[in-house]
Amino acid sequence: MNRIKTYQEYLKCVEELIEHDRHYYDEAKPVISDYQYDQKIRLLNEYEERHPEDRVAHSPTQRVAESPTEGFSQGAHMVPMMSLANTYSEKEVEGYLKRVDKILEGKKVRFCCELKMDGMAISLRYKKGKLFHALTRGNGQKGDDVTANVKTIRSVPLALSGSHYPDDFEVRGEVYLTLSSFREINKEREEEGLETFANPRNAAAGSLKLLDPKEVAKRKLHLVCYGIGEGQSPVRYQHELHSTFRKWGLPVAHPSHVCLADDLPEIMAFTHRIEKEREALPFEIDGVVIKVDDLSTHELLGSTGKVPRFAIAYKFAPEQARTKILSITVQVGRSGVLTPVAELEPVFLAGSTIARATLHNQEEVTRKDIRIGDLVVIEKGGDVIPKVVEVDLSKRDKESAPWHMPKRCPICNTAVVHREGEVAVRCPNPDCFGQRMRRISYFASKHAMDIEHMGEKVVEQLVAKGLVSRISDIYLLTEKELSQLEGFKEKSIENLLKSIDASRYCPLSRLIMGLGIPYVGTETAEALAREARDINTLLQMGEAELNAIEGIGDKTAHAIFTFLQKKEVRQEIQRLLDHGVKPEKMKKKIEGHPLSGKTVVLTGTLTCFTRDEAIDLIKERGGKVSGSVSKKTDYVVVGEDPGSKYEKAKELHVEILSEKQFKEML
Repeated sequence: MNRIKTYQEYLKCVEELIEHDRHYYDEAKPVISDYQYDQKIRLLNEYEERHPEDRVAHSPTQRVAESPTEGFSQGAHMVPMMSLANTYSEKEVEGYLKRVDKILEGKKVRFCCELKMDGMAISLRYKKGKLFHALTRGNGQKGDDVTANVKTIRSVPLALSGSHYPDDFEVRGEVYLTLSSFREINKEREEEGLETFANPRNAAAGSLKLLDPKEVAKRKLHLVCYGIGEGQSPVRYQHELHSTFRKWGLPVAHPSHVCLADDLPEIMAFTHRIEKEREALPFEIDGVVIKVDDLSTHELLGSTGKVPRFAIAYKFAPEQARTKILSITVQVGRSGVLTPVAELEPVFLAGSTIARATLHNQEEVTRKDIRIGDLVVIEKGGDVIPKVVEVDLSKRDKESAPWHMPKRCPICNTAVVHREGEVAVRCPNPDCFGQRMRRISYFASKHAMDIEHMGEKVVEQLVAKGLVSRISDIYLLTEKELSQLEGFKEKSIENLLKSIDASRYCPLSRLIMGLGIPYVGTETAEALAREARDINTLLQMGEAELNAIEGIGDKTAHAIFTFLQKKEVRQEIQRLLDHGVKPEKMKKKIEGHPLSGKTVVLTGTLTCFTRDEAIDLIKERGGKVSGSVSKKTDYVVVGEDPGSKYEKAKELHVEILSEKQFKEML
């Protein structure tokens, strides 16, 4: 980016960044990458340092962004909550270390390096060990009170465990989403015609700002704690906070994600290791935070405006590639939503060859002015399919024309519709080949009926040849019909028929998932199955009964009730039952069992049960299954080749059960 030279260019950049702040913080819909934003802020800072007399009071460099959100009250931070200075340069990290050395007059300094989680900053205030309130960063002095929403995050302790914590103090942390939860949320939003989130950070921010805690609970948010209000720490060193927080029941980073370093080579060795490992992490990070480990020196180091001097964030440049858009195709989802997809000149990016990138919807294409033939920059973020970050307008063909969503469905030629209040364009024809194919693929998918050997290509052939037109037809397929499929020989036919037959005897929750009810994901399907216990009871439940189920809000209850009242849905469920689908009746919870009310973690390979069977057995006995070990965990069941959860259980003195002991307890 070119240096800002004139006052007019400076003012233009200020206004542009204010607009980006609005998109990023208030709407949780950024239109440029973090890297591009940081570069623009850097140019603004450079100009203001050269011309301090030109600096305007409303410059984004002079404040912590994020305006109050309508619907939330405001709360004041006990200690100002500042943001960190960013750098993408090893040389600038070296410069930072020298500045610290100068201020501390050559005193030996050790640094604590931690992952920079790509989530939303949060401040939790505890009084006498009880959660008092939770605030967003806001303007650094005050933030939105999101206490009710934060209480839905399972890893957040409402009461601290252990002892020796201050009577009144603030914990600083980051609320984030795992990549799997992020993809699930976006998939559901796309199917419902809602705008998808750009990345996990924005999904977490959007989730935390929902006005209904029941809806927040369904988003599966996580928290990691990394700091404490200045002057409030019961320990002297930053690295000690992690073990102290763990004793209090607060979630912290894995030990391998924290490093003590004495100098630049050690710091950079850690950052380079983490950068290589980031692709394998189940959540997104955008860098490493480098902190002066000795908390007693933080006040001496002070701050510059909104930025503390005791820490700096070394950010990873995003993995990007340049390629050409060869064409734009349109996919039709199971609910009829049309999604444009850029077909790209294949390019290698982040370990794989990329040939497609989602464009989400017409609004996104228009806003970024993406056209066929454009040279574009693509970036691999939190989604499976990469996204187009920007267009290189200098390389655009003068004859190119704006792209528009087709007026008719590209599959069935039905005129498309655009519902008021939605960004999505839909095909209204429920018999559309594209919709039928997606519905059947969804029903057969791993997280629904889990019919092995029935992937999208097989479903496409089944629908194209007229062998399957609705989900119940799957259970009428014969050897003779399957022999018509390309590439299907005797063994392939036998394998698919066995998988179809095996799927007839399924947990009720999987059948509920397979029906494709709007807003119903895995957890909601399980909640419905536990409450109804059988499919007929579920069909008889009223909207109020559905709404009373824990984790199901008004919107979801209405969607479930409306969907299950449809005549064609009830007829299809009856056909499935007539064709031999027998969803297992959920057993009543076993009252007074030793596992009742207990939290259990499974690790390693179990020999007597599948993972799903073990989870169901625990739930039947009133227990809860968690994916991570904490002070709140009651038991860790250890199978063969256990992982890090086993080590953490020993560290926290959580009771460990062998598979034999687990069976005896069952």
